[in-house]
Amino acid sequence: MPFELMAPLMFGGLVVLLLTGYPVAFALAANGLLFGLLGMQLGFFDLDLLQALPERIFGIMSNQTLLAIPFFTFMGLILERSGMAEDLLDTMGQLFGRLRGGLAYAVVIVGALLAATTGVVAASVIAMGLISLPVMLRYGYSPALASGVIAASGTLAQIIPPSIVLIVMADQLGVSVGDMYEGALVPGLVLSGLYLGYVLLVTLLRPRAAPALPPEARTTAGLQLAKRVLVSMVPPLTLIFLVLGTIFLGVATPTEGGAMGAVGALALALAKRKLTLPALKQAMDSTARLTSFVIFILIGSTVFSLVFRGVDGDLWVESLMSDLPGGVIGFLVVVNVIIFLLAFFLDFFEIAFILVPLLAPVAQKLGIDLVWFGVLLSVNMQTSFMHPPFGFALFYLRSVAPKEVKTTDIYWGAIPFVAIQLVMVGLVIAFPGLVLDFAGR
Repeated sequence: MPFELMAPLMFGGLVVLLLTGYPVAFALAANGLLFGLLGMQLGFFDLDLLQALPERIFGIMSNQTLLAIPFFTFMGLILERSGMAEDLLDTMGQLFGRLRGGLAYAVVIVGALLAATTGVVAASVIAMGLISLPVMLRYGYSPALASGVIAASGTLAQIIPPSIVLIVMADQLGVSVGDMYEGALVPGLVLSGLYLGYVLLVTLLRPRAAPALPPEARTTAGLQLAKRVLVSMVPPLTLIFLVLGTIFLGVATPTEGGAMGAVGALALALAKRKLTLPALKQAMDSTARLTSFVIFILIGSTVFSLVFRGVDGDLWVESLMSDLPGGVIGFLVVVNVIIFLLAFFLDFFEIAFILVPLLAPVAQKLGIDLVWFGVLLSVNMQTSFMHPPFGFALFYLRSVAPKEVKTTDIYWGAIPFVAIQLVMVGLVIAFPGLVLDFAGR
């Protein structure tokens, strides 16, 4: 077998393994080891290549950046049980209830606030699905609009700091997590604004799809409402400053900020008397599972990438991507199309660990800022949660939605928001200052 065929065959073998439904972590590792042994048998390289594996795996286990993942995951799961989402949704619903689409506005705003505190998509979607969806349906909202708004607002946790996706992306690109957080903040807020704009458009074109709350449902007003808004907003805003403020000011690293956020979430749950032993055990168990999932995929991708580079796979990918027509714009278009299509079948962890390490050297060679590139890919990968029929946010919402909400309602409701996310990808490409100016690049 010619050496030049090793890289494309190895990549093709990985695609075949993934399509069979084999677990991604083991598919990556098995593919790497198989072609590593084949390469040694054919004399393309010797055993020294695989002897580097233990050191690389130890490097993953001792990576301080990745330590932020369990902290932020634990923080989000504890906050989910603290009742903060329920308080925010109820208060914002009263605040915007007199407007057409007021409940949908409230969901988007609360989704952005939960994203800035929990950073966990599942927690946001499930909490808002349980609390808001029955209320929106009761007052005459279109099931498709209500489902789409809740699912899309929950996915804001993927792009608004302290997103776990941004931590993984920063690690894979070799850039600062703090820079990624700063760069993603404005696009995340702009995306929230686009969601609000879509709701406004629906209320103008189809008023019956998003009616205002009837007078009897507005139980709080005036000074009492102002006091309620203040009381509901102080805890999450305090936690946001505790986590993001200290990171942006350079007082704490992302890992230290995550640790402070976890302690703050415990304090908040304790103050609300929601910190029970079963809830604590469940949060710790879920945190351990997600962290193990991430680490195993990262170990598998390390095995794959080590051998892939040994057969000059990085040079093969670089030659393919560098020779695309259109230069930088051509590269960005092709990369974003590939990621959008892969997001139908793979989640963001799998895409980040498989593709990003292969694309980063090409982007750097083309003079693309890696923080901007990481934010762009993160916005695109956000669609992986919303793609019918495999979007995880849609699955989360389906698991808690009332029986009268059909699965087709959830799918049709998601499509406009997938289109909005693609518009945001275009805006980041057209206006790089959205990322670079705030990140100080």
